[in-house]
Amino acid sequence: MSQLADEPRIWIANPMAVFSGAMSGEDAERDCRGGVVVQGTRIVECVAGGQQASLPVDQIVDASDAVLLPGLINTHHHFYQTLTRCVPSAINQELFPWLQSLYPIWSGLSDKHIEAATELACWELMLSGCSTVADHHYVFNQGLSEAIDIQAEVVGRLGLRATLTRGSMSLSQKDGGLPPDSVVQTEQQILDDSLRLARRYHDAAEGSMLQLALAPCSPFSVTEDLMRETAILAKQQGLRLHTHLAETIDENEFCLRKLGMRPVDYLEHCDWMGPQTWLAHGIHFNSEEIHRLGQHQVGIAHCPTSNMLLASGICPTLDLAAAGCKVGLAVDGSASNDGSNMVQELRHSLLQQRLRYGASKITHQQVLHWATQGSAEVLGRQDIGVLAPGKQADLALYKLDELRFSGSHDPLAALVLCGASEVSKLMVAGKWVIEDPLQTREQLNELISRHQQLAKQLLA
Repeated sequence: MSQLADEPRIWIANPMAVFSGAMSGEDAERDCRGGVVVQGTRIVECVAGGQQASLPVDQIVDASDAVLLPGLINTHHHFYQTLTRCVPSAINQELFPWLQSLYPIWSGLSDKHIEAATELACWELMLSGCSTVADHHYVFNQGLSEAIDIQAEVVGRLGLRATLTRGSMSLSQKDGGLPPDSVVQTEQQILDDSLRLARRYHDAAEGSMLQLALAPCSPFSVTEDLMRETAILAKQQGLRLHTHLAETIDENEFCLRKLGMRPVDYLEHCDWMGPQTWLAHGIHFNSEEIHRLGQHQVGIAHCPTSNMLLASGICPTLDLAAAGCKVGLAVDGSASNDGSNMVQELRHSLLQQRLRYGASKITHQQVLHWATQGSAEVLGRQDIGVLAPGKQADLALYKLDELRFSGSHDPLAALVLCGASEVSKLMVAGKWVIEDPLQTREQLNELISRHQQLAKQLLA
């Protein structure tokens, strides 16, 4: 407590609009309409509209020209894919041929590629207001054994909160899988490295900046033995589980043909069903499968932009949530999204989901909730995603001073409906990681040049 008393208190004061993260109606928003007070890494007070902070403050940040949100939380990504955006052979493909055209390119990834791709993807996310990222890295060629270590170093250096997943592929084309031999590992290699990484990096404490999860890539790229052994290891080490599931109709047909069961049946067969598991995409479920997933409180990373670009389908978000699933938002990989912008993902989710559920059921508050508290729940975290005393001080401020916002009358709705693209300030764990987006972008010129050169080398 004495250490906290030494920390200055900062009042982010009187935002033009605020979203607390929780889907709890106007009362919760009114309770922090006057902003929040931050001390150390935490929020220590929510200030009601028209009121003064009750605690003495050392600094006041005038937020009257900005919308205040909890930092956005991205639940699924592939940082390395920033190097292969808009590759001609993949642009107009659906998932399976898209993967087959890119696997040979990804087999050439090196440590330098991973470092530059991770840093660039993280800055892209941060500039969009993202304070917590989850990445799924599953490509390990013979020369790339420490990709997760490199990612851990980069996110630590940037001050970004992260869940890094140790992905894996063990089922190559010669064994009936989709990936080529050059990007798969043996089961023992995967399990040994997963244990090493868990012991080195996973921090389960409240306020943790880095957590680890285990993430076999998909049912068509790993063996049943690896799925089972990964679940056992995750339970032993207290880790969460992650994989792609039911992204396309092709995947369902592959599972029926190769495994004799649908993806959800296979998940249960491998002892993966439970609240420790979250799935990327989760589109092609029948009603019985949705009910079963909900009973087990499985999480879903909803990836609207990627799903539209690859023509994969529309996630049944409200049905999954009604059944008991946790639903969060994600940008997915930058080769299937071709971008890493979380605040734009809000608008894409709202537009796409309205095609399925109608305008009255998919509101701007709903997609904001998925990107904040919903995503926190998907990652198994209770300390982020909400503006409330005791929660981590992860905050995003957005100004509405661009042409696209002129004439808007509801600032919170305008953020989503008019299509915000960039944060004005971003705080993670009580520290400003972005204070001036223009200055930040200028500082990234060298990174962009280096990343672009590495991308060209990878394709060459």
